[in-house]
Amino acid sequence: MFREKQYLQLPGPTPVPPRVLRALSEPMINHRGGEFRELLEEVTSGVQWAFQTQNEVIIFPAAGTGGMEAAVVNFISPGDKVLAVSIGVFGNRFAEIAGRFGAQVERLDFEWGQAADPATVAQRLAEDKKGEIKAVLVTHNETSTGVTNDLPAIKKAMGSHPALLMVDAVSSLGAMDLKTDEWGLDVVVTGAQKAFMLPPGLTFLSVNAKAWAVAQKNTNPKFYWDLGSARKYLEKGQTPYTPALPLLTGLRESLKLMRGEGLENAFARHRLMRDMTREAMRALGLKLLSDDAVASAAVTSVFAPERVEANKLRKAAREKYNVVLAGGQQKLDNVIFRVGHLGWVQPLDIVATIAAIEMALMDCGVEIALGAGVTRAQTLIRNAK
Repeated sequence: MFREKQYLQLPGPTPVPPRVLRALSEPMINHRGGEFRELLEEVTSGVQWAFQTQNEVIIFPAAGTGGMEAAVVNFISPGDKVLAVSIGVFGNRFAEIAGRFGAQVERLDFEWGQAADPATVAQRLAEDKKGEIKAVLVTHNETSTGVTNDLPAIKKAMGSHPALLMVDAVSSLGAMDLKTDEWGLDVVVTGAQKAFMLPPGLTFLSVNAKAWAVAQKNTNPKFYWDLGSARKYLEKGQTPYTPALPLLTGLRESLKLMRGEGLENAFARHRLMRDMTREAMRALGLKLLSDDAVASAAVTSVFAPERVEANKLRKAAREKYNVVLAGGQQKLDNVIFRVGHLGWVQPLDIVATIAAIEMALMDCGVEIALGAGVTRAQTLIRNAK
């Protein structure tokens, strides 16, 4: 009965605003005509705004992982040496994609729940005297752990090394500050189903001049992911193949919502919801996976109490209180639960989510002070500027 009022507190897909849902149902148009050209130019400009870039932006019909693969096949050739900085599942995924396409991947792995150490990156690149490493792969926000990497510090750590800095910003862009141009990021990938408040199915790539020059010499086979082809079609106001029209009309509407709020306001809202979630979990006596200094504004990872399975707690929240929480991935499965707080989510949604977590904890036999987390979250809302 209440399925449509479900609290979908995942780090993606995220809730879709009614305005965007209505835009998804607009009639089909000729994707080789002038009306489509206007649509494509409008949403491309809007995505550039969200990326905080003057770089060319390419939109593909795909999940975020498709965008990561597009980045690999266009900017990394078989045999290239690649340094993959990984702090979790999606850092590992970026590395695996590069390896599947013939790159010589060297991984810098950091403990899950911690951010990458820029000094370690600097040391490794300093050892690469001949500049053999062609790209550094890094995740801005590691969705599996709720940890954010310091991209400006990593860029600074690279110094004068010629490698491309390629960033997976699938779960961060639009929810957390990411200054593509100011920070000197060569390739940035994100997806539609997170802070852009759309159903899954679009990925966006920002590419600077340095990366385009590398792409011209790339030797990987490609067809669907050919950014050069997509670039040429974009000049004509088209795409190389049939676009995902409903998602593009939805994107036009979501960008209006995003512009209406403003990036700085959106970042502040996400930080507030992060702080509410973290402080509430502490008030309930629960342990957080990451430290405050590196905590994600998109998702918070929380250890289940001792003798309570995280998935059992999630099941209670879902089945009894209609709140959907994310589980841990791989070695964190059934160890942590994750609270997504990005996209079309407001602080009062987080209050309701915290209330459900409190009741689910009690249903699982955990002794807590009912309302302790909610009270802490309410206080933060009232004191927010």
